[in-house]
Amino acid sequence: MKQTGFFDVEERLARLSGLGDQLEAFSQTMDFEVFRPDLEKAVAYSDGSKGGRPPFDPVLMFKILVIQTLNNLSDERTEYLINDRLSFMRFLGLGLSDRVPDAKTVWLFRERLTQACAIERLFDRFDATLRNAGYLPMSGQILDATLVAAPKQRNTNAEKTDLRAGRIPEDWQDKPAKLSHKDRHARWTLKFTKAKRQDDGTIPATDLAIPFFGYKSHVSIDRKFRFIRKWKTTDAAASDGARLREGLLDKTNTASSVWADTAYRSKANEDSMEKHGFVSKVHRKKPHLKPLPRHIQRSNAGKSVIRSRVEHVFADQKSQTGLFIRTVGITRATMRIGLANIVYNMRRFLFLERLNASA
Repeated sequence: MKQTGFFDVEERLARLSGLGDQLEAFSQTMDFEVFRPDLEKAVAYSDGSKGGRPPFDPVLMFKILVIQTLNNLSDERTEYLINDRLSFMRFLGLGLSDRVPDAKTVWLFRERLTQACAIERLFDRFDATLRNAGYLPMSGQILDATLVAAPKQRNTNAEKTDLRAGRIPEDWQDKPAKLSHKDRHARWTLKFTKAKRQDDGTIPATDLAIPFFGYKSHVSIDRKFRFIRKWKTTDAAASDGARLREGLLDKTNTASSVWADTAYRSKANEDSMEKHGFVSKVHRKKPHLKPLPRHIQRSNAGKSVIRSRVEHVFADQKSQTGLFIRTVGITRATMRIGLANIVYNMRRFLFLERLNASA
């Protein structure tokens, strides 16, 4: 077998570039060094005066989390693929002879960021980068939420009652190993979907209700560029509409219009938007046991053309990056969803930059 040489690796990397390496485009378009101050503050590594092996560079570790999020990888699979793929190594600035972080190191780094609640600062840091590049929040904003699945918990009815009340079930308190594997924050809810057309061509009048367990990702995107500007993570059973009054509206948007579906239509929300200078474009609800007036139908249809743009965000996150919660607890779920939101904005930024370059 021919021994691999330096020029053989360079030739393979050049071929990857020609085939369209997304990670290489990330490196060329984005400056990951902007995250360094927040990363160093969050991980708080020692100065090395006590000796020991030096830690991996925090920017390199953050780029590993980006790879992980882009490809929906576990820590073990991430370690393997970094060692296996030239494109991953090039993105991380690693050579064939360089030391690669193992799965435990990746977990510990992400855990440090999670415990430091650093994901919000990292998201805001990249949002500032977008604004400096000219992508200001413009033309109003669109709100929506999507369910994010988590591993199902097999709990008894008594345990579920305790969890809903905010208590730790008595049988779990003296079993720390079991408690650490039990997600006490995720909740069950019903996901409604349209019934499929029957064999005779008819469509059932009632929707299907599918039990769902996990969390909920709430976002606000700007209408102009479709970047996520505000976000929040809750359990799956939390109300969509109430989140509007919990910091989900972006006051820096250059326009005041707010689009959302009927879940956000309430007197409290309408009063809050009016008080803070927003113009409601929220869908109106159908009157109880009465048909929706024609003029409201036309109004809702016009709003749907704009509001539907937020669905593309969730479709991208679930189809392209396979958004799923692998961890336990809402703190780690927030970290996972926050990373997914940053990576979505990165991919959107890359797309818009390419579009501008070809115009």
